[in-house]
Amino acid sequence: MTDKLTVGVLGTGIMGAAMARNIARAGHTVRVWNRTRAKAEPLAADGARVADTPAEAVEGADVVLTVLYDGGTVRDVMAEAAPALRPGAAWVQSTTAGVAALVELASFAREKGLVLFDAPVLGTRQPAEAGQLLVLAAGPSEGRDAVTPVFDAVGARTVWTGEDAAAGSATRLKLVANSWVLAATTATGEVLALAKALGVEPRSFFDAIAGGPLDMGYLHAKAGLVLDGGLSPASFSVSTAEKDARLIVEAGEQHGVRLDVAAASAERFARAAAQGHADEDMAAAYFASFDPDSDA
Repeated sequence: MTDKLTVGVLGTGIMGAAMARNIARAGHTVRVWNRTRAKAEPLAADGARVADTPAEAVEGADVVLTVLYDGGTVRDVMAEAAPALRPGAAWVQSTTAGVAALVELASFAREKGLVLFDAPVLGTRQPAEAGQLLVLAAGPSEGRDAVTPVFDAVGARTVWTGEDAAAGSATRLKLVANSWVLAATTATGEVLALAKALGVEPRSFFDAIAGGPLDMGYLHAKAGLVLDGGLSPASFSVSTAEKDARLIVEAGEQHGVRLDVAAASAERFARAAAQGHADEDMAAAYFASFDPDSDA
């Protein structure tokens, strides 16, 4: 086994909590912080120390892992942690923050003498809890030994996309992957909504495409959450899906590409959130097809 690391984890939502738990189970010393402390406290049972402040969580840490809501949140929390950051520490930035935000975060890393790794992950609650995420990572070769044990603890595989974390190659790949995931989620909700409106039993649609190129496991998984009432707890929430969809649209605009499906998906997620589904699984965007007073 590699030498034991001290890892400060900032953010213990769906992904952060699972990642912190698996890092602790791999034998590393883990300190966790979350703005709502109650979300971090269950990790004490797995051996993590719950910190009262971001600075307390990262003090003396070999690796700092940020798994927060967005780039602005990462910037603010890391500013709170700044007095205790150890120059030379590795910063694994796993928040889906977008390309523009990453430039600002890279500047912060240089200012504080941190070795930045752009390291978003692909996966939802179940693979996160099982330590089976796909880690997309960019960062200097000479510093990778410091973060490899963390990636091994949280993921089944690491795909290195480049040497320069500030260039955002891992974040760019994450946005491309998420554009497909969110489009498929939106399409699934609309298929179910149209079937309901036309009086078509969803099973007849599933049977019609079974085994062919139009069939996909993701369709069945997300449709099942809607049809079986399994939207809570969320694997990936409506509110987070909206945020990511807007990051995707923004990235496209910055590079001269119009992304109509992503833009429409963002609006659907926003409507579903306004109807009270913000914390449910993103499959709950299904409800955006209906008047909130309907019996959908």
